[in-house]
Amino acid sequence: MQTHKSRQSARADAEPETAGTSRMMLTVAAAWVLSLGFDVFLHAGLLARLYVGPSPFLLGPEEAFRRIPLGYLAFLVLTMALYWFLRRLGVRGTIAGLRYGTAAGAVVWGAFVVGLYSISTVSLPLLAGWWVGQTIELGLAGAVLGAAANRVRLRRIWVVVMVAVLACVAGTVILQSLGLAPPMKIVR
Repeated sequence: MQTHKSRQSARADAEPETAGTSRMMLTVAAAWVLSLGFDVFLHAGLLARLYVGPSPFLLGPEEAFRRIPLGYLAFLVLTMALYWFLRRLGVRGTIAGLRYGTAAGAVVWGAFVVGLYSISTVSLPLLAGWWVGQTIELGLAGAVLGAAANRVRLRRIWVVVMVAVLACVAGTVILQSLGLAPPMKIVR
């Protein structure tokens, strides 16, 4: 028969595990959100001109827009894999996370773009933009994951992430307003 004291002990043992799972989920979410913010800046700002015009490789704008959630799901999978990778290696700290995330991004996206180039009509500038941009995305995710592994408070991490995402959105709007990137069109 379980006593009141042993039930309290069992609950106390479960609390750190629950807190750890919650922290892990919030950490991965923060890293993912930062990746998505930079992704908007990358594709709607820096690389936007490469998507204008007909392409035998790219989907039309409406269909591409509908499929964006699938791409974001892929980023979540990569962010979770990066979390696991950094944990296994014992990476701690923002800079260390940035370095390992950038290295992982360069390898993963480098292999992807070489493979894509070997079987498609995609242009070299677009491939180069994807490789560099997606490498930066995983680097940023790694920085968040490394900071969290170094016990930086999640509240602080989320504040920095949200400021960075807002800066990415503002940067995108500025690029489009200055004519340096084509403005987004709403299709009805």
